[in-house]
Amino acid sequence: MPDPEAADGGPPDPRSGASNALAAEPSAYLRQHAGNPVHWQPFGDAAFAAAAARDVPVFLSIGYAACHWCHVMAHESFEDQDTADYLNAHFVSVKVDREERPDVDAVYMAATQAISGEGGWPMSVFLLPDGRAFHAGTYFPPRPMPGRPSFRQVLEAVSEAWTERRGGVEANASTLARGIAASQPAAAVRLDGPPEPLDAALLGEAVAALSDSEDQARGGFGGAPKFPPSAVLEFLIRHAAVPSAPRDPDTVATQVPETPVPDTAAAARDMAGRTLAAMSRSALFDQLDGGFARYSVTGDWSVPHFEKMLYDNAQLLRVYVHWVRLGGTPEYPADEAAGIAGRTADWLLARLGLAANQVTPEGGPDSDVVALASSLDADTVVDGVHAEGATYLWTPAELEALLGPADGAAVADLMNVRTPGSVEAGGSPLHPGREITGGDAALWQRVRPLLAQARGGRAQPGRDEKVVAGWNGLAVAALADAGAVLARPELVDAAERIAAYLERVHWRPAADGPGRLMRVSHDGVARGIGGLLEDYALCAEGLFALYGVTGHTRSYDLAEAMLDAACRRFAADGDLKDAAGESTQVTAAQGGRDGMDPFDSATPSGAAALAGALVTHAALSGSSEHRTLAANILSLLVPALAARAPRAAGWLLATAQAALAGPIEAAVTGPDTPERAALHRALLLSASPGLVVAVQDDDAGRPVPLLRGRGAGPDGAPQVFLCRGMVCDLPTGSIDGVRERLATMAS
Repeated sequence: MPDPEAADGGPPDPRSGASNALAAEPSAYLRQHAGNPVHWQPFGDAAFAAAAARDVPVFLSIGYAACHWCHVMAHESFEDQDTADYLNAHFVSVKVDREERPDVDAVYMAATQAISGEGGWPMSVFLLPDGRAFHAGTYFPPRPMPGRPSFRQVLEAVSEAWTERRGGVEANASTLARGIAASQPAAAVRLDGPPEPLDAALLGEAVAALSDSEDQARGGFGGAPKFPPSAVLEFLIRHAAVPSAPRDPDTVATQVPETPVPDTAAAARDMAGRTLAAMSRSALFDQLDGGFARYSVTGDWSVPHFEKMLYDNAQLLRVYVHWVRLGGTPEYPADEAAGIAGRTADWLLARLGLAANQVTPEGGPDSDVVALASSLDADTVVDGVHAEGATYLWTPAELEALLGPADGAAVADLMNVRTPGSVEAGGSPLHPGREITGGDAALWQRVRPLLAQARGGRAQPGRDEKVVAGWNGLAVAALADAGAVLARPELVDAAERIAAYLERVHWRPAADGPGRLMRVSHDGVARGIGGLLEDYALCAEGLFALYGVTGHTRSYDLAEAMLDAACRRFAADGDLKDAAGESTQVTAAQGGRDGMDPFDSATPSGAAALAGALVTHAALSGSSEHRTLAANILSLLVPALAARAPRAAGWLLATAQAALAGPIEAAVTGPDTPERAALHRALLLSASPGLVVAVQDDDAGRPVPLLRGRGAGPDGAPQVFLCRGMVCDLPTGSIDGVRERLATMAS
């Protein structure tokens, strides 16, 4: 696979006269710009100090390695000597990888949206030397376009304002920083008081609001561009599993008794099924290799934006597995979804997997995947030119040349490959747009290996090999669940190796206080900022899920340590925040405070992820502190977001659904026998929202609290205790008994 930075020339050639500070940066995205004539600096105090010393503004450019338009602007402007000369003379230019520094990205995205009314990448922001923004936009072309100035015009206008109207520039920056601070909800999210009861009817209202925005004909929500709504789908699947929530005053969040709970389960199931089917039967899903693209630029999912991200595929893998567990629908059967889930898991490990010898000299045989890279690029470099999606496109003539006239024409018709193409003249991705059945299925099964082999001989997109802690945490959960539900133990093994990598490389325990999780590693070495709230919470979520499948208490203990560290770092003062003050410039840009964004982005929000991990830990440990903290987050945020913005609060709603269901706690006890394994598997196949499973690890010195005092049956046989709030029913030793009691507790 080509090196992701190769198309941009690699490190700067000293003979070119280029001088910037990115060549030694670990980020592939930053190194892609190491050969630019722009004097780029990484984000940090030194760059801002240089701007203050020179009395010039900072030009901040934010993007990521797989971003198509980032490549376009780089080629048009940052590789242009005249543009670089102007930037070098009038600005200190700073480059940021948004995936390494989501805290920087989030605050300046808020500024960009406030200033320009739009957001996206590349992001182009102009800052005072203290970090406050005063002007911003996204992509700027090299020449003026209708409604959009050229990049050079923007640079000249900003420079003129800085020189001639400094007072107005600084006043605007101050006003914007105060506005960003006022928009942050953290001041309202006080976590040190008693929680209010959570009204279960709010979740039904969220389902109704989602129904209003659903595209019933084509799946998904809203119009183009369409992103896979992973967290929303998880909520809908959980809601579909429980028509009504229990009225138990001892649960982590309680239903208001007077509030009726509408039966919206069927609507939730149908919505989830339509979207899952539409995505997997479209060009968004790679019909040859597996894996989902970042989004579709069309409403029918037929033209993807071709980058493939770890965070999307990890979340979607888990969602498709949970749909299998739910049982599917006649329109989108569980067995079809199981095939998509299996291919997505295979794609993750084959295309994003980093083998032991790539990231660390330890860790097992060279072929063992021990961590997952971040993404595959949207572009493929063909003859030195970035071409969006070139690896994935076909023409009717290419299909006929490879497969013969009859099969080639049939596949072109089946996969909607036309002339002209849907992406560029003569090129289209493979987009069935419907279920492939009957003779079409036989044809596709026969020709797919030939197409995959031919595509494998093409130039391939670059890979960003940085390892992000939180995204690997998402993958640990997904692979563990997939291995359990699909009966593929090798996926569970992969999840365990990734968890071990996170512990060995990213986690820094402390003897006299909370440990520290590092966000990013390269080549088996963690460097850069500490983890954000989302990293701690998503890693804990993954480790708890892995514990539920394996029973290995090492996973539980590490998750507990990360969760404790997260609470101390991000919620210790009674306010919840996403970052722990990693950069003074970010704090200044938010009016002098660290903020908290409750909305999901491509990944669950830090607040929602923390609430989910707290709910699980409280169920396993009996921690009243964590039970109360989770209830506080849910009761403060769910009422504000459930009906107003459910598409941006999917994981929060999914967590609330689990909390209202109890969650049900299952303790599997007794000797490690085939009978115990069968009981354990019955629990892992249950769709009960947020079901928390503890299983006795015979090699563990200290069982988790849910297991303590609960042993085998009188005859030494394995059995299952089903509980809420650590209060359990009488145990059962039969699979039918487990299923019947789960059904009773869920109704």
